[in-house]
Amino acid sequence: MKLGFIIPSFPNERRVALLPEHVDNFNNELIIEHNFGMSLGISDESYEAVGCKIASREEIFLNCDAIFSLKLIGEEDYKYLRKNQMIIGWTHPFGSGKKFMEEQANIKDLIIVDLDNVHPTVYYKNTAKRIDWIRPNFVKDNSFIAGYSSTLHALLNFGDIPNSNTNIAILGSGNVSQGAFCAISKFSNNITLFYRKTMDEFINSCHKFDIIINGIELDKDGLHILTLDDQKRLKKNCLIIDAAANAGKAIEGSVNTSLNDPIYKKGNVYYYVVNNSPSILFRQVSSKISKAFSENVYKKDVKIFKDLVMK
Repeated sequence: MKLGFIIPSFPNERRVALLPEHVDNFNNELIIEHNFGMSLGISDESYEAVGCKIASREEIFLNCDAIFSLKLIGEEDYKYLRKNQMIIGWTHPFGSGKKFMEEQANIKDLIIVDLDNVHPTVYYKNTAKRIDWIRPNFVKDNSFIAGYSSTLHALLNFGDIPNSNTNIAILGSGNVSQGAFCAISKFSNNITLFYRKTMDEFINSCHKFDIIINGIELDKDGLHILTLDDQKRLKKNCLIIDAAANAGKAIEGSVNTSLNDPIYKKGNVYYYVVNNSPSILFRQVSSKISKAFSENVYKKDVKIFKDLVMK
């Protein structure tokens, strides 16, 4: 099949999801958007040298069976989407991509391949099938860097570096939380770790913390870690870093922020909810995700995703 790669239109997104060095015996014809590797200084000729073709964005949508977009496709591209076209990437169908699913995917019968790190899944009409040949945690490095970069970026924009007197809570034990711990432990060891099983303990003591870092993602509507009432009990000038970028869910009422404007204040609390923070370290993370996606996604004929939901 023809697999097209477009430059993410998401604001300040600089990660490159396919590097020429990882193109090796793929079972798809690769069509790359002009200047796809520009943020890393990779020329179109470098992609052509490994067998890729270069095309305009419009040509890719028109001619390719499947489109890879690292982040959610922007509204400016909706006019190009064709019935039964396949969209591959981080689509977040129950989170930031819910509107896209309702207004585009469901109406145009798009085949959506959501490359979730833990549960990669194909969605088509009313069908959802797990991709069992992709190992769980296959892009864990990106998740780790999300925790690491979110923490450092939030601290720099908040204008304060923690010390031994700063009470810090980290929620979760996964890759994001591990990255956050790696970053903030360089400044202080006054850190308390909470897990899903000990959330009650955290809620009872949440008013003690100066910094709260969340690494847990919740999918169910109406389920929150910190409710609006809980947030009223937080310390004045408490900084919440939602490194999982689970806006409105883990932290009730929170909204996404951007790399250009990462923190907002509501009441006495500050919030950081940037959902593409790994792009801060785009040079490091691009190599990681390109290798993981090449081995697990691009290498196979992407028709396999279509067959999974159309049997």
